[in-house]
Amino acid sequence: MSADKITRMANDIAKFMESKPHAEGVALLASHINDFWEPRMRRQLFAILDQGGEGLRPLVLDAAAAIRRPAAEPAV
Repeated sequence: MSADKITRMANDIAKFMESKPHAEGVALLASHINDFWEPRMRRQLFAILDQGGEGLRPLVLDAAAAIRRPAAEPAV
């Protein structure tokens, strides 16, 4: 999946969660990503975050600490 698509998906979730109080939105966004995104998608999200998070909404950046970072992809 492209970085643009991961960014768009994370931002779409954030837009919905921004209607909630900030702390609740952060928790719900992180919970959603932890529950529904496969490790490969979370690895891609963390690659974006590790490069500064360009294009991600502030709520995604705030939720990053509560999103589970998956282990490195196993070598084949």
